[in-house]
Amino acid sequence: MTQVRKLWPLLTATQHYDKTISTHQRGRGQVIEAPILAYLIETANGRILYDVGCDHQKINDPALRARYFGPEDFPNGAPVMEEAQRIPYHLARLALSAADVDVIFVGHLHWDHAGGLKELRRCGCGAEIHLQHDELAHAALDASMFADDLNDDAGAPLQFKLQRGEYSVVSGVQAVATPGHTAGHMSMWIELPKGPPVLLAGDAADLQENLDDEIAPGGLWQGNEALAIDSIRKLKALAQSTGARIWPNHDMAFYRGLHTFPQPYE
Repeated sequence: MTQVRKLWPLLTATQHYDKTISTHQRGRGQVIEAPILAYLIETANGRILYDVGCDHQKINDPALRARYFGPEDFPNGAPVMEEAQRIPYHLARLALSAADVDVIFVGHLHWDHAGGLKELRRCGCGAEIHLQHDELAHAALDASMFADDLNDDAGAPLQFKLQRGEYSVVSGVQAVATPGHTAGHMSMWIELPKGPPVLLAGDAADLQENLDDEIAPGGLWQGNEALAIDSIRKLKALAQSTGARIWPNHDMAFYRGLHTFPQPYE
């Protein structure tokens, strides 16, 4: 029996970028708007965050923004991250604080998924941080990761609870291995108490198009397109066998069809 009680998608920022970042070698020159999402799962055993969004300071401090989001790598500009989109503010709207989060599950280490770790620690979050061993082992070779996102304010490395492969986080929350976008990318299957299960694709499928056309995301670990497509097919097979709905991770049209925060999924 599932221990999940509620699920909230959290909009942490928005970004404009060339569509090829989401669809491998497709859509060059087409600029799309994408949500940067995290997800809060309330269970009978505590609260889980899947991903934590961006580092607010890097985006909103002019000097840091120029350093990390220069026009060479970000020709369409830095993401837009409003004050109210910071995860501690989302939590406050639910009468919670960062200290009420028990597990942070990092699907992969890219800056728009792991950048908020430092702020959560600063706000009193003592949660375990789950991460795949392979993700950390190959992180130094990934240009889409900011190394200092993995340190606290004093510069000390954050401590991760390293995992290998698939496992049950709690009853009704399953970690699903979907490598290809990165070496240790993980998705998450969530059994809700009432409706059908939700399968958070993470960046294994940015857009509904990735799922419909079985097209790999634009960023590929060691260029391994076949591995990324295998992960998409795995998500689709799991959804079919369990009745789950797959949630693509950076699809603005899909996001706009979800419940408006703070209305949860139950």
